[in-house]
Formats: sequence, structure tokens, C-alpha cells
Amino acid sequence: MTSQHKLDRIDVNILAALQQNGRITNVELSELVNLSPSPCLMRVKKLQKAGYISGYTALIDIAKLGETLTVFTEFTLKNHRQIDFGRFQQALENIDSCVECHLVSGGYDYLAKFVTGGIVDYQNIVEALIDKEIGIDKYFSFVVIKTPFVKNHIPLARLFGDRLGD
Repeated sequence: MTSQHKLDRIDVNILAALQQNGRITNVELSELVNLSPSPCLMRVKKLQKAGYISGYTALIDIAKLGETLTVFTEFTLKNHRQIDFGRFQQALENIDSCVECHLVSGGYDYLAKFVTGGIVDYQNIVEALIDKEIGIDKYFSFVVIKTPFVKNHIPLARLFGDRLGD
């Protein structure tokens, strides 16, 4: 199974189950996807080897740890050469409080998500970015007041169901 190999419904069901519960046992997973345990484990290993599964992680309830501030920030760069994008992306990647960065189309270049200890922490991060002179023309900050929900899974069957090999 390579990234060029067409996944079948069982593969997608395995991926969907694992993104819902990465700690599911192989026996439970095999029952969920209607395979015996050994072939199920072989498929999971093939999916891992082919790069469909990039890792496993724990989802942390950050609110239980203490107060934080989440800010979405739109960045517009002065120049739009590949080197400018690369320099900006590398700078953001090196900031541990920047948990997402997206190159987007529209009225600005990047949308980044920061999770910080508070507004002063966030402002220090942005000021340090500006001081680095990495090509930021302007930025706009959007402080999150409340997060009604976050989905940590992608609807694989809905997105890819009609493209699956059987």
C-alpha cells in the first residue's frame, strides 16, 4: 500500500475509527471493521508505513490546566516570493504557541492560531515576530471568547466514500 494505492472501504473505516480513538485495541478495531484481528493489524501497519497514519497523540483538555488565550491572527506579507513565504513559515513554526498556520487565498496571506498564557504573552510573541523583520506588512488579531466545539476528526467516509476501491 503506497500513497498511490487506492484505499478500500475497510482502510477508510480503520482510519476513521483510529482518529476517533487512537487507543482502541486491535481486537476492538477488528470487530468494528469486520475483520479478524491479524488482517486488521496488518492493514494498520500498512497504513502507517504508507504514511496515511502520521502519528498518535493525546487530546488535552487545556481548560483543566488553567487559563489560556486563543487568538487567530491574519498576516499579510510585504512580498510574495517563495523565499518570503518560507522565512515567515519557519519563524512561525519555531514558536511553540503557534499551533496552526495556513497559507490562504483572499485578503491576507496566512491564518495562524496561537494558544498563549494571556494577552501580554500573545503581544510579546507578535512584537518579537515584527522585530525579526520577516516580511510582515500587517496583521489582525481575533481573540477567541468561547469555543462551543472542536472536532478532532475528519468525515473520511463522506469525503472519500465515492472514490474508494472495493
